[in-house]
Amino acid sequence: MPASDRFLQAARNEPTDRVPVWLMRQAGRYQPSYRELRKRHGMLEIALSPQLAAEVTVRPVQDYGLDAAILFSDIMVPLGPAGVRYEIREGVGPVVEEPVRTGAAVAALAVYDAALREPETAEAVERAVAALDGVPLIGFAGAPFTLASYLVEGRPSRTYAETKRLMWSRPATWGALMDVLSDIVLRHLILQVKAGAAAVQLFDSWAGALSPSDYEASVLPYVRRIFQGLEPYGVPRIYFAVGAGHLTACMAATGATVLGVDWRQELSSVRRQLGPELALQGNLDPVALLAPWAVTEERARAVLEGMAGEPGYIFNLGHGVLPTTEPDQVLRLARFVHEPRFAAHR
Repeated sequence: MPASDRFLQAARNEPTDRVPVWLMRQAGRYQPSYRELRKRHGMLEIALSPQLAAEVTVRPVQDYGLDAAILFSDIMVPLGPAGVRYEIREGVGPVVEEPVRTGAAVAALAVYDAALREPETAEAVERAVAALDGVPLIGFAGAPFTLASYLVEGRPSRTYAETKRLMWSRPATWGALMDVLSDIVLRHLILQVKAGAAAVQLFDSWAGALSPSDYEASVLPYVRRIFQGLEPYGVPRIYFAVGAGHLTACMAATGATVLGVDWRQELSSVRRQLGPELALQGNLDPVALLAPWAVTEERARAVLEGMAGEPGYIFNLGHGVLPTTEPDQVLRLARFVHEPRFAAHR
């Protein structure tokens, strides 16, 4: 089975000859080629340059034999055309110049025609797809809650105090913000699919900060709207959040076809909880790649054997590749995961 089929078949809950593998943040800071590029270009400059973004997107597939690529970009990119002024600060993350905390600020956000306002994203996808020679490309976006947390807080947060304050004290304003963000995210993802992305992943990195009741009331309807909007395009829809084991049942109700799982949960336990209908993705602790290979191999084997040859499984990390990871560890991991003994047997 070619790698071009392996990832998509697993994402559709079908058996494969090998376990497919790709890694979140597989394109970026741990790669020597990327570090050289960053000496000449800023992160956002790369993300907004179709040629450079495509080059960075494709390189991990070429170097490590991975079964899918994911577009090199940033979750904040679609917010620029909406009128948000932000920057990505080294060692900090997204910083928004004017936090969005009022109805007037929400009303000032613009829902736009992605095809007209995001030509760089579409071209980057087209270039990457052409260079990947059949290996599928995953388009991606930040989920509305995670984007809202950056907009409301103004920068990364540990407590999400302002975000929760707005969500609880001004539900109408919160709903209006989530409506706008849902529309922007959906259009951003559809743009990528129309340009050639074979699957999409929605990153809800900070949803784990919420209780199940808050998630169900204030987040679930908007994620569900996005995935429903993508249904006509027939692409696999992956949903991932960090530290969200207590939200597993809620996340499974979003309309995602693949659920990403972080390293805090046992995949076999999630499978038992949700049943066989939903494909799973994950979930090696990214720190395991910093250990000696014998340790990495042992922990990767435990993840793979925990799935016991189940179909509908995609190997990944439980979060992104860490910047200090040795590239050779990624290559060895991909080869190990591809060993026939771990493949789905039914």
